[in-house]
Amino acid sequence: MEVFKNIPIGLSVDQVLEWLRVSRQSKYVEATVQQLIEIARPAVKPKAIYEVCYVCDKNEDSLNIGGVRFTSSVLRVNLDKVERVFPYVATCGRELDEIVLPANDLMTSYCLDTIKEVVLHSALDYLEDYLKRTYALPQLSSMNPGSLESWPIVQQKQLFLIFGNAEELIGVKLTDSYAMVPTKSVSGIYFPTEIQFESCQLCPREVCSQRRAPYAPDLAGKYRQKT
Repeated sequence: MEVFKNIPIGLSVDQVLEWLRVSRQSKYVEATVQQLIEIARPAVKPKAIYEVCYVCDKNEDSLNIGGVRFTSSVLRVNLDKVERVFPYVATCGRELDEIVLPANDLMTSYCLDTIKEVVLHSALDYLEDYLKRTYALPQLSSMNPGSLESWPIVQQKQLFLIFGNAEELIGVKLTDSYAMVPTKSVSGIYFPTEIQFESCQLCPREVCSQRRAPYAPDLAGKYRQKT
């Protein structure tokens, strides 16, 4: 198991504006973001943890990863020929959640929320790049509990079992409803692939701010046939 604390990342106005889908022509938003970055920068301490696990005991729609049983037809198909995977948890850090803003300032709150998102995804980029370099992997894909109906959010509990006490290690707590605190946290399993896989390819939901790839009905049909 390896734990990363205070992952080095850059944080710029342009990054945040891109996530906000706002150009520098919006001087009010730009000034708000700049001010928030100055406030947030001392508290930017993203963290991540991962474990190297081996896959075994594969059944029709379940498999064992690191001694923990998971049930998911899509995960089972994706890991059919995979022996080694990398369960992980990454977070923007509790420090950013401790920044207090005026309750009625919706724009500032939204901008701060976007800064947390940028920090989280920068940490994920760092972790993925580290795994590729360390284990000589040309390409990685990831699956996350709750991202698809075939791998429900309740299996967050099994994933967190792999790490023991994630809250003590990187400050991420799993609630009774299987959500994570801080909310800008991500858990999942990285695995090597020849063709990039995104859960979004199997999800037909049209309106989704987190979509990373277009819905691919042909691919979704192939997964249904395999299962």
